[in-house]
Amino acid sequence: MRYDEFLTRVRERGEYYDQEEAAHITRAVLGVLGHRVAPGEAADLARLLPSGLGELLAPDGDRPAEGFGIEEFQRRVGMRTGPRPRTAEWDATAVLTTLAEMVPGEELDRIVGRLPDGYAALFGMAASPD
Repeated sequence: MRYDEFLTRVRERGEYYDQEEAAHITRAVLGVLGHRVAPGEAADLARLLPSGLGELLAPDGDRPAEGFGIEEFQRRVGMRTGPRPRTAEWDATAVLTTLAEMVPGEELDRIVGRLPDGYAALFGMAASPD
């Protein structure tokens, strides 16, 4: 999938005004995700994304993953998207379900399985049974 195709899917899912708004939301969500997952996982995901998006996942090189939960994830997305904090879950879902289309199932399961409860829904996956 090309960069513009990724943004088109995000725009359609999120019902955004245009590609620029979809790009802004995508940068915000992937930037926060890049801080939440381990550097190796971020690098693996980055290789699957179109040029211009992958580097958003690993901006700080070799740093430890931050251990924040779903509420903090959404708060950080909201802080990056501007005056839209109540739509952070919607925004994250639009981007992460598009990302999930590009990631092989086993790898997606591995990454989501390492995240706390609540993240699976953002990727368009059912929560795993306990």
